[in-house]
Amino acid sequence: MKFSFSKGSFCAAAALCLGIGLIFYSKDRITDSVYTDISADTAPIIVLDAGHGGMDGGCSSADGVPEKGINLNIMLSVRDMCRVFGYQTDVTRERDISIHDSGIQGIANQKKSDMDNRLALFNKYPKAVCVSIHQNKFTDPVFSGAQMFYSPTNPESERLAQIMQGKFVENIQPENTREIKLCGKELFLCYFCNNPTIMAECGFLSNPEEAAKLKTEEYQKQVAFTIFEGINEFTSQ
Repeated sequence: MKFSFSKGSFCAAAALCLGIGLIFYSKDRITDSVYTDISADTAPIIVLDAGHGGMDGGCSSADGVPEKGINLNIMLSVRDMCRVFGYQTDVTRERDISIHDSGIQGIANQKKSDMDNRLALFNKYPKAVCVSIHQNKFTDPVFSGAQMFYSPTNPESERLAQIMQGKFVENIQPENTREIKLCGKELFLCYFCNNPTIMAECGFLSNPEEAAKLKTEEYQKQVAFTIFEGINEFTSQ
């Protein structure tokens, strides 16, 4: 079911999106997109995860930039866009921290507690749409491009992954030929979530050209807007 904004509310929302860095889109590009006018009774809650954090930096670019900060920057922008357009959101972290329980000792135990708490939030809301944001890395620097991993637990996860993969190709990665992939238990958060869930690997930090873009605020905003469009199209359908 699709809804439309009033003229005033849409203009205010579009202006705010433009103001947070969507400079590679024209106003016509934003206006032509389909957005949902959200009501608390019908809209799913959007739960966003910025992968890693704190002592866990995730993978790194060749010059040592860890993915945890890139993930967080993208996630916070997605959160802001979702809120502008009326979605209720929740996030696993808003700063560079691990979210393990206090008093937990040892890195392995802290990591387990951190992942358990992220999963608890992903499963907290029965109508949530869940997206975990990450960056990829491989031994061969030639590989690039986003790839979506989806959970087998909920049948809607595959559709979410397909929509999101298509948005990356449409918006910022026209040469990306990667296919969505069913995740295994090693992707703990994605695999064990009961709601529609994907892990969005936004690009390869091992690829010098892609890493250079991912480290810039402008490209991070482009990635964030792409993820937001994927979420919005999924819920609109």
